[in-house]
Amino acid sequence: MTKRIGILIICCLCLSACQTKKSDLNEAAVSRDFEEIVADGKLKVLIAYSATSYFLYRGQTMGYEYDLLQRLAKQLNLELELKVSRNLDEMLDELKNGSVDLVAHGLAITQERKKEVAFIDYLYLTKQVLVQRKPDNWRKLTIDNIKEAMIQDPIELIGDTVSVRKNSSYFKRLLNLSKEIGGNIIIDSLKGALSTDEIIKLVVDKKIKYTVADGNLAKINASHYPILDVSIPVSFSQRISWAVRKNSPELLEAINKWIKKEKKGSDYYVIYNKYFENKRSFNRRAKSEFYSLNNQQISAYDEQIKEHAKELGWDWRLLASLVYQESQFQPNDSSWAGAKGLMQMMPSTAKELGVKDRENPEESLRGGAAYLEQLSGNFEMVKDSVQRIKFAMASYNCGYQHVKDAQNLAELNGLDKYTWDANVDKMILALSNPQHYNNEVVQYGYVRGTETYDYVTEIFNRYNLYSTLVN
Repeated sequence: MTKRIGILIICCLCLSACQTKKSDLNEAAVSRDFEEIVADGKLKVLIAYSATSYFLYRGQTMGYEYDLLQRLAKQLNLELELKVSRNLDEMLDELKNGSVDLVAHGLAITQERKKEVAFIDYLYLTKQVLVQRKPDNWRKLTIDNIKEAMIQDPIELIGDTVSVRKNSSYFKRLLNLSKEIGGNIIIDSLKGALSTDEIIKLVVDKKIKYTVADGNLAKINASHYPILDVSIPVSFSQRISWAVRKNSPELLEAINKWIKKEKKGSDYYVIYNKYFENKRSFNRRAKSEFYSLNNQQISAYDEQIKEHAKELGWDWRLLASLVYQESQFQPNDSSWAGAKGLMQMMPSTAKELGVKDRENPEESLRGGAAYLEQLSGNFEMVKDSVQRIKFAMASYNCGYQHVKDAQNLAELNGLDKYTWDANVDKMILALSNPQHYNNEVVQYGYVRGTETYDYVTEIFNRYNLYSTLVN
């Protein structure tokens, strides 16, 4: 019997060692530091879809993390590839398995997490606070009466239930708090898919009694829901940061250099105040039907856009992205060149397409879609549907004849004149240079190629973001 137990112990130790080695090997196998990222040209980032981190408002992609990431990508000269987390409790696992290079989420720097990942220099400091409801009739009560009805000291949580995500720093804080106050706090584990904002809303709706949140998040949410009290701290100040893999020291150094530079300027603090201090802006978003956390709606013209996108054979979110690029969904918008309306049509084009009132949203969308279909018909030789759309968009921006010139230049330079990406787009850029726009194959001369190149790129980049935020 003793011999069998000994063999069993040895087997268990061997199995444990094998599993450890396998885990170590998997982590070591994920080797993608700054050099590899630069070679790839893309920074892959995991982000949370929430009221402060990343969202869509009136067609514009916004958020604290999103705005900072845009600046980071520009500084590092990298394309940003965003992946929305479906489970906030598993964000660090996704980082370690190599699907992303950076977790851009408000993570509290803890000793346990530092064993798993490397944190960049902290973004800001905050305290964790208890989120609770005031009495329903709180407006009619005195301050003393309100206080009597609520938790005023964390010690009063003994024997009570607080709801948080299991792998959050809030869960760990509640465990430690229980030890500190010498009594048991019952911790209700919530799904990892729930953002902190959504959990706070559960308190508002009386679906849970209490939760814990970072003070800045709790405060901005309480500005919209006055029935919330977020005045009771349950922790000391904590550093909030983003995370990279431990075997990405070059990436860590590059991001830290960027943060150091950012903190010396005012924009860094303006961005923080925009999302965590500006109560009026937060409330305006939270009440809007064009706020993606409230509604799967991009603009007031979604139904018309869907109708015309169907006629074009486009994803409606792609056409919406183009409309935003043209006018930011402002039907009375006009340009210095005389273009007007949602689709920024020129007078001659509008007349040709039977558009009498360019500022009429329906007329503008109908005419713009018809013009895009007409332009697309000029590129029937382009077999790839996405490439054909890009040619049509470029023509919408700078004119078909200029795109035709760029195709001729592409053919002259041994490039594929039926592919926009990395072929004709290079030549549209070249048409800003006298060496190229004076070439005999060019019939229509100079064009601001950078504007057209950026136009197509930005529409598709926005479309990719719309696709992650709007079903």
